Amino acid sequence: MLEKINGIIIKTKDYGETHKIVTIFSKKLGKFTALARGAKKPKSRMAAVTQPFIYGEFFAYVNSGLSTIQQGEVIHSFRGIREDIIKTAYTAYITELTDKLIDSKSPDIYLYDQLYQTMSWISDNEDADIPIIMYELKLFKKGGFAPTVDRCTKCGSKEAPFAFSIAEGGLLCNRCRNIDNDAIGLPNAIVKLLYVFVNIELDRVGSISVKPENKLLMRQILDAYYDQYGGFYLKSRKFLNQLDLLK
Repeated sequence: MLEKINGIIIKTKDYGETHKIVTIFSKKLGKFTALARGAKKPKSRMAAVTQPFIYGEFFAYVNSGLSTIQQGEVIHSFRGIREDIIKTAYTAYITELTDKLIDSKSPDIYLYDQLYQTMSWISDNEDADIPIIMYELKLFKKGGFAPTVDRCTKCGSKEAPFAFSIAEGGLLCNRCRNIDNDAIGLPNAIVKLLYVFVNIELDRVGSISVKPENKLLMRQILDAYYDQYGGFYLKSRKFLNQLDLLK
């Protein structure tokens, strides 16, 4: 059946000399993979709409296996992303993570909207650290391994102060902290932020102001947490780490 589908290109792969296989995250179908015939030809009308990070309107024959794109139009090219190597790297990371952690043909309107909002933020702003952390936490929740950030993961206490335990999967209160000698003490501000970031949509947050040292601590915690529970190697994250070394 030929269907009209709006979605974001989250992955592309060359297929033969002239074709591409693209992975699209759509509101209607969720994630699906489709063949775009002739998309590698420079003069093809499919060339522009099958670039990474394009938000487009696609007419596709949807099958249980590999679908086929018949036609497409660019709705939003996210020009601000593709003209900046740092923004491109950030977007490659969140789209690769999306591809790894969501199932095919399983629509998730909330996560779809959050990806679009995060990409829009990256495109329009210089500092995207916090929106990326917000989206990561929501993806971790979708993947079934989100950290416990609203109470002690062992006894359920909501009484601060807290430490964060990678091994125990979230917060530990003062009484339970001795369970993990490697638990990282957290300022109350970070505990509150983590809860907000898991549960609140990006467009409801408004301006985001977080101390640089708190950003760095959250980044270190999330990277270590993903290493423990994520399960997928991410090429884009390695590239981001290399960029950090160059700064």
